[in-house]
Amino acid sequence: MTMATIIEAPLVTMKGRIDGSISIPMMRQQRWTGRGGGETTTMDSQRRSLFFKQEMELSLIGLQNAGKTSLVNVVATGGYSEDMIPTVGFNMKKVTKGNVTIKLWDLGGQPRFRSMWERYCRAVSAIVYVVDAADHDNLSISRSELHDLLSKPSLSGIPLLVLGNKIDKPGALSKEALTEQMGLQSITDREVCCYMISCKNSTNIDSVIDWLIKHSKSKS
Repeated sequence: MTMATIIEAPLVTMKGRIDGSISIPMMRQQRWTGRGGGETTTMDSQRRSLFFKQEMELSLIGLQNAGKTSLVNVVATGGYSEDMIPTVGFNMKKVTKGNVTIKLWDLGGQPRFRSMWERYCRAVSAIVYVVDAADHDNLSISRSELHDLLSKPSLSGIPLLVLGNKIDKPGALSKEALTEQMGLQSITDREVCCYMISCKNSTNIDSVIDWLIKHSKSKS
């Protein structure tokens, strides 16, 4: 039968930087004696739990006005604003979901910034490519930019998540139509996943977060 022994530690007094002293109670520990006779403490368990923390780094790319910054805000805070300022260059934000810390690189989608996409996609956990599913005029450009990026040897094998955003708008493509027009079936050198989302209405945002968490890496 497993026995528990409570160990009460005395107060420890530390000198303050200026004057006086600070009394700090030591953590109350429980030692559990198992069948094998070994002992573990609650502090040991807490230290072990640190090894189960996860982290990931990903890049959000896509043409300007696709909704990349809106996606960052919705994932981070659940908030949405119609008046988003276009990203100039890049922004970085860290988001914690449960025991997973996600480092998000939000890259500008204007033509002058697309040449830096490859640099910020190297060695990330996943590439997230955001498409305005209601912007039919720019779909061919979006497809061309995506396939040009994925042709870079430095990005070989990195998982790709394509998000068709703004499905709340009239005329937005279906998942099947977006998959075809973006040529996703022809991408065979990596894992490819596609979700249709609405940052405005938070449609499928939970599914996106679940996918990201599944692709996080153990932090040792």
